[in-house]
Order: sequence, then C-alpha cells, then structure tokens
Amino acid sequence: MNLNNFKMASRLTLGFGSVLALLLLIVAISYVCLVRTQSDMDATLAMERQASLADEWMLKTQLNVDRRIAVAKSAGQPDVEAHFNPLMDQTVAQIGELQKTLEAAISDTEGKALLAAIADKRKAYQVIRDQMNAFLKNADQPAAEALLKEKMLPASVAYLGSVSDLQKHERRLAAARSDEVRSALRLAKLLLIGLSAASLLLGACMALVITRSVTRPLQEAVAAAHVIANNDLSQSLDSPRRDELGELLRALGQMQSSLRQMVGQVRVTTDSISTASTEIASGNQDLSARTEQTASNLQQAASSMEQLTGTVKQSADSARQANQLASSAAEVAARGGQVVSQVVSTMDEINASSKKIADIIGVIDGIAFQTNILALNAAVEAARAGEQGRGFAVVAGEVRNLAGRSAEAAKEIKGLIGASVERVEAGSRLVGDAGKTMQEIVGSVQRVTDIIGEITAAAAEQSDGIAQVNTAVVQLDQMTQQNAALVEESAAAAESLKDQAGKLSQVVGMFKLVAGASVSTVSNVSAASPPVAKVAAHVQATQQVIAKARAESSAKDAPKRAAPAKPVAAAQSKPAVEIKPATPVFSDTKPLPRPAPPSTPAPSGSTAPDGDWETF
Repeated sequence: MNLNNFKMASRLTLGFGSVLALLLLIVAISYVCLVRTQSDMDATLAMERQASLADEWMLKTQLNVDRRIAVAKSAGQPDVEAHFNPLMDQTVAQIGELQKTLEAAISDTEGKALLAAIADKRKAYQVIRDQMNAFLKNADQPAAEALLKEKMLPASVAYLGSVSDLQKHERRLAAARSDEVRSALRLAKLLLIGLSAASLLLGACMALVITRSVTRPLQEAVAAAHVIANNDLSQSLDSPRRDELGELLRALGQMQSSLRQMVGQVRVTTDSISTASTEIASGNQDLSARTEQTASNLQQAASSMEQLTGTVKQSADSARQANQLASSAAEVAARGGQVVSQVVSTMDEINASSKKIADIIGVIDGIAFQTNILALNAAVEAARAGEQGRGFAVVAGEVRNLAGRSAEAAKEIKGLIGASVERVEAGSRLVGDAGKTMQEIVGSVQRVTDIIGEITAAAAEQSDGIAQVNTAVVQLDQMTQQNAALVEESAAAAESLKDQAGKLSQVVGMFKLVAGASVSTVSNVSAASPPVAKVAAHVQATQQVIAKARAESSAKDAPKRAAPAKPVAAAQSKPAVEIKPATPVFSDTKPLPRPAPPSTPAPSGSTAPDGDWETF
C-alpha cells in the first residue's frame, strides 16, 4: 500500500484512526480488567469478612468457654455467676447471629460441611452446658467439676476446633482469591503495557510515515519555490503523487511553465514597446509641428472672423433701420388709403346730391312749362275778354315771359348739372381707382416691411451664428494650443515609457529560461497570455498608425488655408483628444504633470479625427 496515492485527509484519518482504535482497545481491556478486578476484590473482601466473622466466632466461643469454666470453678460465689451469666447470654446471642450470617454467606461445599460440623458440635456443647447450668443451679459442685473435666472441656475443644477449621478454610479461600486477583492484575498490567507499547510504536511509525510523506514533498516544493525566487525558471517540476502535495508540485510546475512563457513574452513585448515608444516620440514631434502650424492658421482665421463679425453686425443694424423706415412708410400708406377711402365716400355723396339737383331742375322745368301753358291759356281768355281782359293779358304775357325765361334757365341749369354729374361720376371712378391703387400700395408696402423684417431677423441670426463661429474658433485655438501642450507631454511620456521599457527588459533579463523559451513571437503572445497579447496587438496598431501619419504628412506639403468654413455644430462636435500620461512601472519614476483642462469642455459623443491616436 503506497500512502503517496492517498489524500492527506485519508492519510491523517488512517493514522489517527489506528491510534484511536488502539486507544479504544486499551480502554475496553482496561474496563474489562477493572470490572473483573472489582468482582474479584468484592469476592476477596467477602471472604475476608467471612474469615473475620469466623475469627470473631472463635473469639466469642473461646470467651464463653472460659467464662463457663470460671463459673463452674467458682461455685458458691453468686457474684461471679451474676456477673458472667448476662455476658454469656449476650455472647450466645451474638454467636447465633454470626452463625446465621456465615450460613447465608458461605456457598462452597466444604464451607457448608464445616458449618454443619460446627452446628453439631455446638449443639453437643450446648447440651453439656445446660447440664452444667443445672448442676450449678442445684449447687452440685462435684458433679459440675466432673462434668467439666469429662465432657465439657472435650466438647468445647471439639467445638473450638471445628470453628478453627472454618476459620482456616476461610483464610485459605481468601488467600487463594487474593492470589488470583494479583495474577489477574499482573496479567492486565502486562497486557496494558504491551498494548500501550504497541500503540506508541504504531503511532510513532504512522507519525513518521505520514510526516515523511508530507515533509518530503513540502521540502521539494520549498526548494522549487527557492529556485523560482532565485529567477531560475529552467527546471521542470512534476510529481507522480496523487495527493494534495502532488497537486501542489504539479501546480508549481504549471506556474513555473506559465511564468517562463510569460517572461519570454514580456521580454519580446518590452522590445516592441521600446520600438513603439521611439516611433511614438517621433510621431509626436511631427504632430507637435503640425499642431503649432494649425494654431497659427486658427489665429488668422479668428482675426478674419472678428472682422466678418463687425461687418455682419453693421449689416444687421442697417437692416433694422430699413425695417423701421419700411414700417413708417407702411403706416403712412395705410393712413393715405384711409383718406382716399373717405374721398371716395364724399364723391359718392356729391354724385348722389347732383342727381337729386338734376331731378329738382327737371321738376322746375315742368313747372315752368305748365306755367307757360297756363299763361297762354290766360292770354287766350284775356283776348276773349277784350278790353276787360287786357290788363290780365299783359300780366299773362309777363308770366309767360317769366315762365319761358325760367324754362330756359332750367334747361341751362339742367345741362350744367348733367355735365357736373358726369364729371362727378368720372371723378368718383378715378377716386375709386385711386383707392384701389392705394390699397395695392399699402399691401406692397406691408410685404416690403415683412421682407425687410425677415432680412433683419436673418441678419440677426447670421450675426449670432458668426459670433458662435467666432467663439468656436477661439475655443479651437485654445484647444489646439492645449493639444500642442498635450503632444509635448505625450512625447515626454513616450521617452519615460522607453526608459521604463528598458528597465523592464533589465528586470526580465534576470530570469533564467530554458533554451528556446526566450524566443517568441507576437502571435504566441496572443495565444498564451491575454494581457500581454493585448499589449503586443496595441503596439502593432500604434506602429501602423504612426506609419500612416508619416505617409500623410509627407504627402501634404502645407495645410489648406482656403478650406470652407464648417458649421458651428460640426466645429463643436470635435472634442480635444485627452492623452493620459504613462503610468510608471517603477516607483522611482514620477509621472509628468498634466496641463490645465480647457475652459469650455467639448461635447461628449463626438469622434476624434484619428481613433488610433485617441486610443493612444
């Protein structure tokens, strides 16, 4: 079984599990031994107690026998008998209790046989004792002494001997049990010592094996880390182990391989960055010259726009004055139209009055004609009257003459009135035509006023637009100057980038690579390391942009000054390109200070003339 193929958790579980299993075995055996020892100790204590009870039985029996002998020998001394009899009775009762206790405690056959023998001999002794008591009670001293010598002493000796046999038997059993307990304890001690030694040996072996299986690959990993820390990437790391440490060594090998490849790629990229920074610095110098020329052209355009702004403002003022004059003329024409309308109304009234006068003259002419007829009739009647009607005839003649003259005057007035009516009608027609002409003049003047107003508004808008264009040109001039400062800063940043690339090349050069690892291409960079691939691709794009800018610069001898002006919105949609300073690679390289931001920020969302330069 190869532990190197086990995981660390499995290995530690196996080691600690083995130790714990042995520990549990030791605990189980210790528990069994303790339980057995406890049982043996209980049995030993019980036997010791039985032996103690036998000793006590022996002692009390011997004491009572001695008391009986003393009472038997002291016949005629009631005080001795009175003193010993209660004590003997008490001792007899105690011996009875001891006998019952031992009979209940002793379970072996030999012990029971000894108890039976003791009981028989005790009964025989009690019979002799009762006879002794009877002799003493009857004061038969000789019989008592004879009974004492012949029967009681041998019976007491036999009784005490049986008790002594039981005592010896219990002592022997207690000693045997004690020996068994000692043997069991000695065996348990040896077993525990052996298991403990085996556990210690197994634990030490497992600890040694597990420690060596952990420390050796860790030492290899530490050695590999020291090699990598000493900038040596030429060695390869691999391990056939299947545990975590094998994975660690393989991961270190992969890290070393990736670091080796990355260092080679960084070395190639630093060379590309150094070349690109040189080209960027050259391109920035060309861009700085073109930016300065653009700034001078913008200054000239700004002065021209200021002159154009003054001219447009003057035109706008003239247009406003013409608008005011046209408004005044429109008001005068409107008032003249109103007067002509009133004249037309008056001529219409005069024409109506003339027609009425003509009618009245017609009536007067009719009256004169009728008066003439009446005067003629009166003359005829006066002629018929003769002399009587002569005076009346004269009056009638005069009336006729007056009627004739009135008729002629009425005809002349009628003719004059007719001519006057015709002239009034002609005047009315002329006045009507004049009114229509005045209405047309008023409309034309109003249209002229509107057109001049539109011209004035357009001139004002043009003035505002020219002012905005002038402001935009001024802002473009400021932004161009700021762009020139940014270009100078970009050139300085390119120089700093070149220095940092050189330092980075020196740092990368400290690493020791295997043969062929330091030679790489940009395509390999893009395939292996995404960050380095982005840098290399960006360097290539920058080189292409610089080459394109140089080609355009050589194709154009001078900027076109007569280019048409762009709308204000288009001019405002070109923001200044913000070029950030290069971030220092080393702590001892400080970034260059940035110029102040423009006073009016360009609107967001617009596109720069060259997206690649904006990215840079």
